[in-house]
Amino acid sequence: MDAAAEQKYNFDVVRWFAVMSVVYLVVGALVGVYIASELAWPVLNFDSPYITFGRLRPLHTNAVIFAFGGCVLMATAFYSVQRTCGVRLWSDKLAWFTFWGWNAIIVGAVITLPLGLTGGKEYAELEWPLDILIAVVWLSYFFNFIMTISIRKTSHIYVSNWFFLGMMVMITYLHVVNSLAIPVSLFDSYSIFSGVQDAMIQWWWGHNAVGFYLTAGFLGIMYYFVPKQAGRPVYSYRLSVIHFWALMFGYVWLGAHHLQYTALPDWTGSLGAAVSLAMIIPSWGGAVNGMMTLSGAWDRLRDDYILRFLIMSLAFYAMSTFEGPVMSLKTVNALSHYTDWTVGHVHSGALGWVAMVGMGAIYHLIEKTYHVRMASQALLNAHFWTATIGAVVYIVAMWVSGIMQGLMWRAYDDYGTLAYTFAESVEAMHPYYAMRAVGGMIFLLGAVLMLVNVIMTVRKSVSEGNLQQARTAVAGA
Repeated sequence: MDAAAEQKYNFDVVRWFAVMSVVYLVVGALVGVYIASELAWPVLNFDSPYITFGRLRPLHTNAVIFAFGGCVLMATAFYSVQRTCGVRLWSDKLAWFTFWGWNAIIVGAVITLPLGLTGGKEYAELEWPLDILIAVVWLSYFFNFIMTISIRKTSHIYVSNWFFLGMMVMITYLHVVNSLAIPVSLFDSYSIFSGVQDAMIQWWWGHNAVGFYLTAGFLGIMYYFVPKQAGRPVYSYRLSVIHFWALMFGYVWLGAHHLQYTALPDWTGSLGAAVSLAMIIPSWGGAVNGMMTLSGAWDRLRDDYILRFLIMSLAFYAMSTFEGPVMSLKTVNALSHYTDWTVGHVHSGALGWVAMVGMGAIYHLIEKTYHVRMASQALLNAHFWTATIGAVVYIVAMWVSGIMQGLMWRAYDDYGTLAYTFAESVEAMHPYYAMRAVGGMIFLLGAVLMLVNVIMTVRKSVSEGNLQQARTAVAGA
């Protein structure tokens, strides 16, 4: 990418989002490792309310989903929409407002969550002032993206942009509806929904945060960056369009499968499970579409470490989108519900799919926008293996722990009484919690290697004058 591209597009904001995403990856993973260690060794609480699992766990989820994930989505969306539309971002000022606004929200989460200031909703813990700020910043991101598409020079809208648009539309009203609350003080409010309605709205949001934010948005990343990194067109454009519309119409019905065997009407859980099973088909279609894009170019995986991240993420995507529907079935859910199996499933998607495709895309972005190859291919390779091994160790630990929990909780003796006390099940889980912490540490090591490599690459670009030469050419044009 040369000076002409720098002149035509706004990559400055993309660079900032990309670098911050790596910083937040390290911070989010670090908090995750700490709270995983607290469950294995509770003494790490140090009797301080500010660093207990209950306070730090939402900080971890917000850091990895909204800080890391959000910066990845914004970096990749702002980059790919310019490249696929052949135009500069509609508004540079709005893009910078999005950057600084999103980071202000993250700082707000870092301050409020350890203090116990929370709305208590899964993946929507932040209190109402921050919820309003989220809506404003998200709309600035959405509006800039759609206006850039409206001034495009290409005749069609590439499929990755459709996935980004679908995510932006859905997350807007999902966030607004689920966050509707009555404020009673500056940092305290009550949801306008109550009881079973509150539960249904929460998991309509909760699963669709996964379905649209962490799936549709990251599929937008996959459909742009896999073909680009592989140097080949997407295997089937028609299949990608079918994949898009199937996800848009299917995902919104799945939330109730989180509430099997609760006060929710039985038919809602059955509907959620039925649609969940149907969603295996388009999900696997998308995974196959991404993998088959490498047809005739599989040899590139030998030395293209960035492509390894992207393809490995698709393997995890296929696995997670099969496992989830199976767990939604009532017979399976009776065993898996409230156990660590669910935690394992979430992290097979989070570590394997979301993080891997996100990290691959950020590596690609860093190389393209700083006009230089990653400073260390050895570190890149080491990061791939630490990320893969760490994720597998974590997931396997939670699978084994979760299935063991479920079996112990419903085991009866000959007299019809419980065979194990709850405390005995907790004691049996300890080695697997330690194993999870180790898996998290390995994954964290990879994130640190990525941060070091990115810093080295930025310095390399500056020292070689690549970025400055491009900017000078732009200024003189």
